[in-house]
Amino acid sequence: MAAKANDQSRVKELVAKCLEARKMAYAPYSQFPVGAAILTADGAIITGCNVENASYGLTVCAERTAVQRAVVEGHRAFTALAVTCDVKDHFVGPCGACRQVLMEFGAHWVVYLTKPDGSYRETSLAELLPLPFSPHHLVKDPHLCV
Repeated sequence: MAAKANDQSRVKELVAKCLEARKMAYAPYSQFPVGAAILTADGAIITGCNVENASYGLTVCAERTAVQRAVVEGHRAFTALAVTCDVKDHFVGPCGACRQVLMEFGAHWVVYLTKPDGSYRETSLAELLPLPFSPHHLVKDPHLCV
């Protein structure tokens, strides 16, 4: 059964899972914990949190952690992402690197930017990353593009 990204009970569950994941973040340097939850096309929810490193370039964001976990668990099709951090006065989106990694799996994700109180703003990956570089740019035969 395909999961619906706009089903309100699923949205609430996705938001709650990203808030839970934020609590697991390892952010001793930035003190900026982030949590993410991905809804797969088959209805699973996979979470991730940021994991910082003393060698800052090796830090992995919550969204990328969730994608990597999902891939390890055999998922390749996604419908939605919820992401949260500790910022209370405005909504914060994924960084550019995360947007590009998410785009690897398609532009049609629903994205819920979530505040610590559980309020959220709905947007899309296509809106967050206009004119993206995507896998179809690497295909030599344009008739093979999906």
